[in-house]
Amino acid sequence: MVPGSGGHSAGILVAVGANLPRHTGEGPLQTCHWAVAEIGHIDTIRVEAVSCWYESAPIPPSGQPPYVNGMVRLSGNITPEALLSALQEIEARAGRVRTVANAARPLDLDIIAMGGLVRAAPDPIVPHPRACARAFVLLPLRDVAPDWRDPVSGEGIDTLLARVADQQVTRLPG
Repeated sequence: MVPGSGGHSAGILVAVGANLPRHTGEGPLQTCHWAVAEIGHIDTIRVEAVSCWYESAPIPPSGQPPYVNGMVRLSGNITPEALLSALQEIEARAGRVRTVANAARPLDLDIIAMGGLVRAAPDPIVPHPRACARAFVLLPLRDVAPDWRDPVSGEGIDTLLARVADQQVTRLPG
């Protein structure tokens, strides 16, 4: 569990997404599977659960290809800074180059929550400031942590999902 996290049972939650092929040619879904395996190699943490995979339109709408999204629940002991650094290194190995905000990308890894930790600075901000407004985050989050509550508002996943019911997200087969 994360020190100072309040020992929240949901552990560490990392969103996995992609909407461009990786530089090695694999499509977004294959890249997401690759990323989960790479996350499993980060020292001091382990993968506890992986959500179903979902497809969604980019937010904000942009004409980009649809995204594949999922969620990984991790356990272990790691600082937010060390986890962010490890995730950004995995993104770079997938060929991600940071340009403008919300640009299409071969891989996007976001820390959604680290137990009950709440912090506004320094980066990463935890919990992720836009997570509760995005169905493509909340649906896979429910798969791996159905009892999760937003550490800021205290609201449960079903309450949060009801607010984003108009966002089109499709569960992928398999």
